[in-house]
Amino acid sequence: MLQKYQGLESFFAGTPPLDEWVGWFLCLGFGCFFCVFTLLLVYLDQKYGGTKITSEQFNTAGRSVQVGLTASVIVSQWTWAATLLQSSNVAWGFGVSGPFWYASGATVQILLFGILSIQLKARAKKAHTVCEMVKVRWGTGAHITFLIFCFLANTIVTSMLILGGAATVNALTGMDVIAAGFLIPVFVIPYTMAGGLKATFMASYVHTAIIFLILVVFMYTVYIKTYSSDIIYDMMETVTHMSSDECEAAFSTDAGTFYEEGKYACGPVPDNLRGSYLTMLSVDGIRFGIINLIGNFGTVFVDQSYWQSAIAAKPAAAHKGYMLGGLVWFTIPFTLATSMGLSALALQLPVTNIESGRGLVPAAVAVHLFGGAGAWMIAIMLFMAIISTGSAESIAVSSIVAYDIYRTYINPKATGKQILTVSRIAICVWGAFMGVLSAILQVIGESEPSLGLGWVYTFMGNAIGSAVVPLTFLLLWKDANAFGAIAGAWIGLILAISCWILHASTLEGGVTVANLGTLDANLTGNLMAILSSGLIHTVSSLVKPQNYDWKDLDEGLTMCDAEDEDEAALEDEDYSPEKLEVAKGWIMKWGITLSFVLFIIWPLLSIPAGVFTKDYFSFWIFVALTWGFLATAVIIILPIWESKNSILAVVAGITGLDVEIKEKKETEMKNVMEPDMQTEALTTQASAL
Repeated sequence: MLQKYQGLESFFAGTPPLDEWVGWFLCLGFGCFFCVFTLLLVYLDQKYGGTKITSEQFNTAGRSVQVGLTASVIVSQWTWAATLLQSSNVAWGFGVSGPFWYASGATVQILLFGILSIQLKARAKKAHTVCEMVKVRWGTGAHITFLIFCFLANTIVTSMLILGGAATVNALTGMDVIAAGFLIPVFVIPYTMAGGLKATFMASYVHTAIIFLILVVFMYTVYIKTYSSDIIYDMMETVTHMSSDECEAAFSTDAGTFYEEGKYACGPVPDNLRGSYLTMLSVDGIRFGIINLIGNFGTVFVDQSYWQSAIAAKPAAAHKGYMLGGLVWFTIPFTLATSMGLSALALQLPVTNIESGRGLVPAAVAVHLFGGAGAWMIAIMLFMAIISTGSAESIAVSSIVAYDIYRTYINPKATGKQILTVSRIAICVWGAFMGVLSAILQVIGESEPSLGLGWVYTFMGNAIGSAVVPLTFLLLWKDANAFGAIAGAWIGLILAISCWILHASTLEGGVTVANLGTLDANLTGNLMAILSSGLIHTVSSLVKPQNYDWKDLDEGLTMCDAEDEDEAALEDEDYSPEKLEVAKGWIMKWGITLSFVLFIIWPLLSIPAGVFTKDYFSFWIFVALTWGFLATAVIIILPIWESKNSILAVVAGITGLDVEIKEKKETEMKNVMEPDMQTEALTTQASAL
């Protein structure tokens, strides 16, 4: 059953499966189409939906987003290029444990962030950014500190988008990797500048729907149409028990061998139980799970885009939106990577370690299964992920620039119009920065092949993990003080980077790019970042508690040039302390419980299974498929159902049916009212007589 690719030194060493013009079409034509489509949605929403673009509306979407769209946006923001690519890479490297640890280790943060979203509504309902809250509570020093960490988080997320996206477009079409990196984010700029956060949300829904539809096609093809869980299981068992000679024979040509031990995924997995890919008892899988957990706490809790989504959601929708979004997102890395990553192993596709690190495993499987159509699907899926997350990062950065730099330090009396102008300029500048960053990373990547998507992904917790605990305490602990927040963030960063480099220096070859990208070195740095920061901030706050009055936070935040309806929206009954307390209890119960189940209980329950039997593996795949189909249905249908009135209003406005309906209702009301009015008139006259 093994597939042998005669004459290829790697899967991507030959002619790309798609012509170069396809790459240009995706970056220019496809990007232009979605830009125009989103701008049309923005226009219709403003003309028929009654939306007026003020600074508040631009940066907060009117604070009125419902559960389904909030969940869709969370899924879209959290579906990076890494979600689609790196998750399959760890499946290729560690087996079934990789997709699970990727999914669970990055779902927990979304579930728990729902707690902060409710506290934000209760204690800082007028906030625009997380740094704005830091300034009010902890002062200028802390404000500047966390501005730096927030920008660092935005830069890291953007770099992963560019690295994964450009590498895949280049591998599939042969398009110049630097040109791809410049052009992919270009068309995010116009619609984000035009409609702000709400435009980003509308576009994100479309992107999410397309991603899930393609995901369903992939998992159906792998496990139902082309193969079955039994067939994949038998192939995986064969691969696991291949000897070095058999592996060499599988990757050889008539002209000789190009197989090198450790270059391809073949034979038993080091540090996995009995070397099997079909077990959760994987040392490297657990290492990756911890790194994934810490790093993604950083890219959620320190990324303004997630705070912005919480600000934009209705109070009754915020916590439920994050809960639903987390559970739906879980299926993307879990289902996609389990199907694509294991297929690459089972079929013995000649993907090298470097290619896997660049995120090319799903592309290899898609091309093998579908040919050119598979390359199209992967490219479209990836394009959707990049522009949706890129748009979210752009509006997040623009909010920080407008409110935390311009309004705070340059023009404290800025009007709403000025804020709006600065926000749009910042979006444009950030878009250009994304292109420049892409070029820099690609040039570095040419000289250092190990510096790819996987390298940046495992590194990110070292850089921003130390800011997680202080920003968590910001809304949850009244005694957390400013000194502890600042010291924890900076000392934690210094210790993390120092321990990361020190650990790499102990490895064979010393401090090299490759050694700095190892799991062991990054595990040390990640743990040091979050644990040292948490310890410093906790001890400092216990020694000298701030005893903060939460009313001061809400009173210290102001809305800029707000319209009457913006202010009135904050007086909605959903903001009542009673309702918010109920919401807080709900999200704490379910958020903490589900996080515990996904990260602790589920892995523990899989330990007795050891190396999966065929029946156990079939059940594992059944769970993945069921979760995938249900998540797809929910995330596509629910936002449409919740927005049906707005959709009907736009349709009615375009077709003119609203006039006919209105006239019909007025006629019917007149017919009903006239007899009553006549009776009332006669009664009045009789009384007068």
